[in-house]
Amino acid sequence: MEQDPASLKGRLRLLMTAAFLSTFDRFTIAPMLVTIAADLRVSLAGASVAASLYFLLYGLMQPVWGILSDRLGRVRVIRLALVLALVPGLLSAFAPNLAVLVVARALAGGLFAAVIPASLVYIGDTVPLGVRQRALANQLASSGVATGLATAGAGLAAYLGLWRLAFAVPVLASFVLGLLLARLPEPERENEERGALARIGLFLKNPWAVLVVLLALAEGGVILGFLTYLAPALEAGGYGAAVAGLAVGLFGVGTLIWTRATGRVTERFGKGGAILLGGALLAAGYAVGAASQGFSGIAVSAFLVGGGFSFMHPTLQNWATEVAPDARATVISFFAAALFVGSGISTVLAAPLAENGAFPLLFGLAATTALPLGLAGALARRRYAK
Repeated sequence: MEQDPASLKGRLRLLMTAAFLSTFDRFTIAPMLVTIAADLRVSLAGASVAASLYFLLYGLMQPVWGILSDRLGRVRVIRLALVLALVPGLLSAFAPNLAVLVVARALAGGLFAAVIPASLVYIGDTVPLGVRQRALANQLASSGVATGLATAGAGLAAYLGLWRLAFAVPVLASFVLGLLLARLPEPERENEERGALARIGLFLKNPWAVLVVLLALAEGGVILGFLTYLAPALEAGGYGAAVAGLAVGLFGVGTLIWTRATGRVTERFGKGGAILLGGALLAAGYAVGAASQGFSGIAVSAFLVGGGFSFMHPTLQNWATEVAPDARATVISFFAAALFVGSGISTVLAAPLAENGAFPLLFGLAATTALPLGLAGALARRRYAK
């Protein structure tokens, strides 16, 4: 699809807005877990199920949306998801008990799952490879801003007793955006004659594509899964939900700031170097969280983890868009699925530690996993480049 730079920039802004809202919805629950547990009279581990199933459905629905985007179009599935998300979003806001909340959040996760992978494939279909990394970094920066605002805003909402409002706001905005996206044209798609099974076969026969997806599985567990418990760790020390949300909101601020340096680091040290630096920042961030669960410790931890995410994730993401061009949508969908299935699994596994207040051990496990992940990813990326 040929287009002038200004036109492409406008279209990418719409996709960034969609990614912003999808991310905002995903990150609202973590700072509110303690408040939700108290309000619904359940344990913290019980309330965490709502976050875990959101992540799991978000991940498991990625391949389904990937297949549908091949059949219906990238933009159509984004619009469909944004409009339909209004129902489970409002159901979350009015949930009378934990069971309804868990089901509603799971459905919301399954719908919002369509947004980011379809956006990434749209970028892969329309943005030249030479500038694609920057477009992906901008997409990530938008998600970073959403993360910061969601965590800070949700923390304040929980403090004010308005946690239900935090679930309603993003889906109302998403519904409006879904209507506005009618102006976004569909990109041209290659190899449309191939069926879903053929595309999956291309993916499975490509060892590099499979490796990228496995790295995403580990990345999701280390970054997004353990990140869920930064706010509860601070609240366990006596801080309010608003303060916890503000501290963890530095993850989004860190993502936004560190993303600006991603291009320079990649040019200087290569894509493998960017992944390795990401792993080092993740390890440092969670090590700080393991050492101190006070405000400064959690704030620094969130900021450094945001940095690790900024260097590791867009580099792996860009790799996923190029590793199998003939099955790009399939690879991206499995990449995103692995990311959020990994986060859901680690959220579930870490819940008992959080319930018992064993946050030093919880974050220590995250730190000891992050560095080997960065090293393995860096070595694999450099070998692939050769």
